[in-house]
Amino acid sequence: MNSTIIKTPFNSSLETGVRTLIVLIESHPNSLDLQRLVDFDYLVVHSSDVNGPESLHPPVPMRAGELLVRRSIIESGLMLMVSRGFVKRLVKNDGIEYLASDLAMPFIGSLSAPYIGKLQDRANWVISEFGELSNDTLQKITSNFFDKWASQFHHTQGSSVNNV
Repeated sequence: MNSTIIKTPFNSSLETGVRTLIVLIESHPNSLDLQRLVDFDYLVVHSSDVNGPESLHPPVPMRAGELLVRRSIIESGLMLMVSRGFVKRLVKNDGIEYLASDLAMPFIGSLSAPYIGKLQDRANWVISEFGELSNDTLQKITSNFFDKWASQFHHTQGSSVNNV
C-alpha cells in the first residue's frame, strides 16, 4: 500500500519558528517567555484585529480559536530554532525565556520571500505597540479575542441545533 502524507508549511514548526524568531529579533536585546511569544504571534498574524497594519493571514471567522492550539505549535517552532542555534533558552527566576542568538539575523537576512519583509514589519509594529505592556495587560487584550470567539462558537452551535 502506497500512502502519501501531505505536509504543509503553514502553521508548521518551521513557519511558526521563523515567525517567532523574527519577533525575538525585533525585541532584542529583551528575552520573552512562551506566553508572550504566543500573544505576539497572534498579534503579528492578525494585526488588523487591533487596528494595526493589514493582517498577514486572511480574516477567517472564529480565528481567535487559534489561541487554543497556537502555544504547542509555537513551542515546537521554538525548539526547532533552539536546535539550530538561532534562539537561546534562558532559565530565569520566574521561568524560561527565549532570546535571539547572534545567528538569528544572518539567517533571517538570507531569506528573500516577500512574506518575510511583511512579517518583519508586523513584528516591529507589535513590539513597538505592545512590547512595553505588562503580561496582565497583554493577556487581557488577547483573551478578548478568545472570549469573542467563544461567544461566536456558542452562537453558531446554537443556530445549528435549532436548524436540525
